[in-house]
Amino acid sequence: MTFKALPIALAAAITLAGPAAAQSADTMRDRVGTWITLGTSGGPVTNPGRSQPANLLRFAGKDYLVDVGDGAAGQISKVDVQSKMIDGVFVSHLHFDHTGGLAAILGLRFQTSASDPLTIYGPPGTREMVEGLLASMVPGATANYGVAGAPPADHRAGIEVVELRDGDSITVDGMRVQVASNTHYSFPPQSELAQRFQSLSYRFDLPGRSIVYTGDTGPSDAVETLAMDADLLVAEMMDIPLTIERMRMANPGMPEPILKQMQTHLSDHHLSASDVGALASRSRVGAVAVTHFSGWAAADARHAEYLRQIAEAYDGPFVIADDMDAF
Repeated sequence: MTFKALPIALAAAITLAGPAAAQSADTMRDRVGTWITLGTSGGPVTNPGRSQPANLLRFAGKDYLVDVGDGAAGQISKVDVQSKMIDGVFVSHLHFDHTGGLAAILGLRFQTSASDPLTIYGPPGTREMVEGLLASMVPGATANYGVAGAPPADHRAGIEVVELRDGDSITVDGMRVQVASNTHYSFPPQSELAQRFQSLSYRFDLPGRSIVYTGDTGPSDAVETLAMDADLLVAEMMDIPLTIERMRMANPGMPEPILKQMQTHLSDHHLSASDVGALASRSRVGAVAVTHFSGWAAADARHAEYLRQIAEAYDGPFVIADDMDAF
């Protein structure tokens, strides 16, 4: 079996030279954007080699976070982006491994006197979450830098929340963004919880490229439709039996009913390597970057089984991404 490696550096595909080439490269980059996997760990168990789920989409001079797990503020600094430079945040769902870093982004933004507006897009419940985070900032924002006589500053200024639901389509700075509700939640369709909450997958259509981010999901017809003919699929993937075992080890005192609930969630609400290959094949995507990875590390011989399972269903280029990879 031969495995294809996905080209990582956008610049490697640009073979021009000289000043005109630099301008052409910038134009190309503006058209296709750059997707950086800031954090590629599958939560909620933390991983010393991978940060929590977060991504940075750079397009036409703008910087957007797509999910914002713990550590995202530090990760963006590795590509010379500070919290005050973030132009927008897209949240896929409200699990803490995907939202834990948002408090830091908001707080550091306040501390650096960010003046540009920040819009946070997300599923139902996002407004309530953001309001709670802003409320938690009141003591720190009131004390601020502890200088007597300093004028008060409004830590809520410029923060806007836009909640999205299944089927919504919006335009953000010339980029079309479509969302689909996926199968990471499986509340009964007519229940109160199903009305209150959704887990979203995103499609970003840039002038020169389309990128689909699954977020967390199980197999989903809606995600397949959303991803149809996309240039890049950024897909979650978990070794579910191994993840369950790691959950047992990390939480030896977890009550049995909660453990069973977690087992059901992991088994039904996430993608295996075979699922990723099938999704990519049926959606006819151009390439796949696997993230939200929970499995054997690349140095372990058992890691090759994931590659085999993906390649068995999908014959395009793919890679299991690491933190700070760029596509």
